[in-house]
Amino acid sequence: MNIDYELMQYYVYKKVLTRKTADDVLVDAARVKTHVRDYMLTKEYITEVGELDALSEYYNLPTIELEMLDVDRDLFNLFGFDFMKTHKMVPVSIDLNGVLLVAIGRPMDCSTLSAMSICYSGPVDYVLTPPSQIDRYIDAVSAVITTSAALNDLNAEKDDQLFADRNASEIFQGNDVINNPAVRLVDSIIKEAIPYRASDIHIEPFEKRVRVRYRIDGDLQDRPGFPRESYSAICARLKILSGLNIAERRIPQDGRINMIVGGKEFDFRVSSMPTVYGEKFVIRILDKTSFHFTRTDLGFTDEENVIIDKMLAKPHGIILLTGPTGCGKSTTLYSFLKEVNNPTVNIITVEDPVEFTMAGINQTQVNTKANMTFATALRAFLRQDPDIIMIGEIRDEETAEIAVRAAITGHLVFSTLHTNDAPGAITRLEDMGIPEYLVADALAGVIAQRLVKRLCPACKKRGKTTAKEMEILGISEPISIFRPVGCQFCGNTGYKGRIAIHEILFMDDEMKNEVARSRNLDTLRELALKSGMVRLWQSCQSLVFKGITSLAELMTLNAE
Repeated sequence: MNIDYELMQYYVYKKVLTRKTADDVLVDAARVKTHVRDYMLTKEYITEVGELDALSEYYNLPTIELEMLDVDRDLFNLFGFDFMKTHKMVPVSIDLNGVLLVAIGRPMDCSTLSAMSICYSGPVDYVLTPPSQIDRYIDAVSAVITTSAALNDLNAEKDDQLFADRNASEIFQGNDVINNPAVRLVDSIIKEAIPYRASDIHIEPFEKRVRVRYRIDGDLQDRPGFPRESYSAICARLKILSGLNIAERRIPQDGRINMIVGGKEFDFRVSSMPTVYGEKFVIRILDKTSFHFTRTDLGFTDEENVIIDKMLAKPHGIILLTGPTGCGKSTTLYSFLKEVNNPTVNIITVEDPVEFTMAGINQTQVNTKANMTFATALRAFLRQDPDIIMIGEIRDEETAEIAVRAAITGHLVFSTLHTNDAPGAITRLEDMGIPEYLVADALAGVIAQRLVKRLCPACKKRGKTTAKEMEILGISEPISIFRPVGCQFCGNTGYKGRIAIHEILFMDDEMKNEVARSRNLDTLRELALKSGMVRLWQSCQSLVFKGITSLAELMTLNAE
């Protein structure tokens, strides 16, 4: 019997798929000539996490996160990067008996097993791991090797010629541009950031060296730098890629790079800033083609989802996301838009910039040079027969006024504000000149959001709470909590990834009445807490108890 058919039947038995979906997948995967699992993952019939338990039982293989394995990179010479990525496998180690342990993403792939037997003739044990983790790990190792090679070439070449004395046309002319050390270094710095899950790249010139840093999980982490003598070539390459004026070095500039990395299209927003030792570059990384976040992925609990369901069910009103820059407000808004997007509604957005493109949604980008501001776009939107409007950010009184008017005239409006907590959004709108009665009438709910770091699953360590920790947590008896340690898989930080925490204020009738007659923030906050609002601190505290984050992350909320 066909292995793919048997696997589909097992997925139906385990209730991972419905019978109809399984039959459709078999037909469609055969038509496009691809692996059944690859097809299901691409079309989002399943997720890697959702299928892992069933897949483990079906093949009788243990499962593990690749990041928790101590990989011997010398074994890579047996197979090669292209082979490993194509066949979704990583050799991990060889024990004293000569047994090779291999992490695989496609179990029982006959072509992979056959090809491996040519490279290694001894016994092999397998462990099952998500394919995307294999891709990310191989990309990270490959990018580090490429960057190191480009740095070595650049260091060797700087002794022969000073890039600072040559213009861009001299540096990048001819047919061998791709092999120029500066070109290779810039490309590898950008591409290396992807598997490291970096959100930003900082390239900063100083007196003797140029520093490169990636922002990973909210913190800047150093990467290998390079000599300042080579920086002129690096600047020229970055400006050519992002469409900046090469000759202009006195004023800030903004540009954009579109690049395909690992089969995905990325948008890199480039910002240059003159400094004492030259121009500093910051590159924001956006994956424009894939947005698969759900509320669960974003950290919403079951209790919070009940309240959000009430908000999204409202036919009109404003739903606000609040928090500091970089806390994931836009990502959460996109997940909401994905939920309410269907052929029966007209959804229009105005953003600065458009971070993710979504099918079926009309997205507009702010262009201040053309006088396309948030307020200008909103006025035009109201003549476009919208049902749902998303505003990237309410920045001024004019935008706030139009958004409120849209909400009270029958539109559902999503937007963001910069406030410290959820009740603070109410007084912020009032400070912008919106009358209390209009705020009360228009506002459907406010969600304050922060990102806290996840403890690294490979190295986090359990221990009893001290007296001081018990005081901070507000408990009377010692309990076990996890603390960060640091290992090779988390860059010795003790953390891997981030999760959102939320404070949700639902505008029920009692809250609306209080908003209409009072501007006192403390009164509004007390009423919200009585109505069941959970503070950000409490949300983070629950993650500490669950071993997801640390007490140190909880303390950062107290510092605000």
